[in-house]
Amino acid sequence: MTTASEVEVCILGAGPVGATLAATLATAGLATAVVDAQPLPPMEMQDFDGRAYAIALTSKRLLEAAGIWDRLPGTPCPIQGIRVADGRPGEPASRLSLQFDAAAVSDEPFGYMVEARSLRVGLNARLPGMPNLRVFAPATAAVERRPEGATVRLSTGETLTARLVVAAEGRNSPLRRQAGIRTAVLDYRQIGMVGAFAHERPHRNIALEQFLPNGPFAQLPLSGPGGFGPGGDAFAFPHASAFVWADRTAIARRMLALDDAAFGRELARRLGSHLGEIRPIGRRWSYPLSALQVERWTDTRLALIGDAAHGVHPIAGQGLNLGFRDVAALAEEVIAAVHAGGDPGGPAVLARYQARRRPDTILMLSGMHALERLFGNDIAPVRWARRLGIAAVDRMPALKRAFARQAMGLGPGVTGLLAGQPLLRQG
Repeated sequence: MTTASEVEVCILGAGPVGATLAATLATAGLATAVVDAQPLPPMEMQDFDGRAYAIALTSKRLLEAAGIWDRLPGTPCPIQGIRVADGRPGEPASRLSLQFDAAAVSDEPFGYMVEARSLRVGLNARLPGMPNLRVFAPATAAVERRPEGATVRLSTGETLTARLVVAAEGRNSPLRRQAGIRTAVLDYRQIGMVGAFAHERPHRNIALEQFLPNGPFAQLPLSGPGGFGPGGDAFAFPHASAFVWADRTAIARRMLALDDAAFGRELARRLGSHLGEIRPIGRRWSYPLSALQVERWTDTRLALIGDAAHGVHPIAGQGLNLGFRDVAALAEEVIAAVHAGGDPGGPAVLARYQARRRPDTILMLSGMHALERLFGNDIAPVRWARRLGIAAVDRMPALKRAFARQAMGLGPGVTGLLAGQPLLRQG
């Protein structure tokens, strides 16, 4: 007879969101397990692959509390300024732009650019050896949830019992489907393309959000030199930035089929000339863009986090940060319940978690959708109206400050881990 191991929380999915929740709970002293169908990537720093995350200030605080931030290799690049402009490919951006300066809001940056490989290495350096955490990867799980608890049967032959199961498996979450939680999906008929490029002039830690008729284009500053191409060929360009480029599906497919030289020319048509000559580095990545909203965030002994719970347009780079906000809210509710001798997977805890996360996520979903619709057209009167609107906001310090704080994650009511408060620990 197989004896089941007991944990407080079992998380399915060891991506950035699921792994961060696991580290946060284990740091607080809660017996935690995390399961992933794929083996954790190697600990060694892999070659640069072009992917990077914009980590908001509040998300950085969460990663610090979980013991992950200090384990990141290299130096994350601070974002000290953001320039927002309206334009058209191949034309100079409108001079009626909006400039944000982090120093006007806080003594800290808006956030940091962290390479995807760096975050994975930091997570992998934190998870092994944590006394309260068990990692099962690669492994699959069959989950049975009942009002009194959950049983998780692993493909390794082991069985876990948990008081809460967390779905962190992404947009196609099997646990969400098993629970019968319905979703609403809006297809933007766009493809998001991400990658990086080396450039001649310094970025001065300033990010660019360029609104174009077929979708937004963002340039995000990276640390370190950008001087190597896919084959290791040295470039004479000492700086690097990431890009996030959304375009209509047919156009994006044509762009992705181009060679590096032609793709670089198309990047330059959207970026402008302020960084000088550019060349793509690393791989290109792409994915279809859609918004996703769930009818509810919880079920019996189940909570959804990250992409299992929501999906937003990448127009403001808030997808991963929304997931980290899920982590903070759920971790705080679960840890508080355990400290009080309560049930971390009980209905009251799950209801509080949903009440905290639903309004923020719906606001973000609707805001990103409104921006995409407002800026995603080339109708002349609308184009001039939005450019005048951008210029008007640039002359309203109070409104600019509010927008800047939102970009940092410092919206109304930010408390707990996102505000930098210490993590409650058992004992």
